[in-house]
Amino acid sequence: MQPLKAVFLNCSLKSSDEISNTEGMMKDVQTHYNQLGVESEIIRLADYRVALGVQEDMGGGDQWPEILEKVKAADILIIGTPLWLGEKSSLATLAIERLYGSSSVTNDKGQAIFYNKVGGALVTGNEDGAKHASASLLYGLSHIGFLIPPNVDAYWVGEAGPGPSYNEAGRDNDFTKTAIERLAYNTYHLAGLLKNNPIPAEGNTLDS
Repeated sequence: MQPLKAVFLNCSLKSSDEISNTEGMMKDVQTHYNQLGVESEIIRLADYRVALGVQEDMGGGDQWPEILEKVKAADILIIGTPLWLGEKSSLATLAIERLYGSSSVTNDKGQAIFYNKVGGALVTGNEDGAKHASASLLYGLSHIGFLIPPNVDAYWVGEAGPGPSYNEAGRDNDFTKTAIERLAYNTYHLAGLLKNNPIPAEGNTLDS
């Protein structure tokens, strides 16, 4: 079997010339993936011109299509977001909307193109809302065809108000470290099962 592939969509509002706490958490997941032989890549959405809309290609220099091709080639998709006002970031919403733009595209069995792919969510911040943001992301992924294993919503939130961030204080948090490990292993295990035993098309093609 070919090695499993994972793509992380970092929905931080910061471009790559700034330190991202969300990316710090993604790298902690990558540590487990590297041990498991999973190939992975982090994509910082703020580095790309991603147009608003729900089409695969909005034209006018839209760079979403090149991101989408990497998602299509992956077995695992992890969306990571910071919290702002208790919500996932605007770029996380944009990512779900653009993925939704491919919800009518089918694989060679007539199923949604995201069938037999596994999803997960990472959330960082200094305020409440991690479970709410995770629920929104995981439902969005499930609705368009991704499978969601158990315990794949890893998060860290610091004390209310200004304070140390994930990179500064969260990486030694036992609860978060356990959640990250479960996310890594559960996405790996389910993606491996689906690679060998994909969901049959019976009863779940888009035209059924």
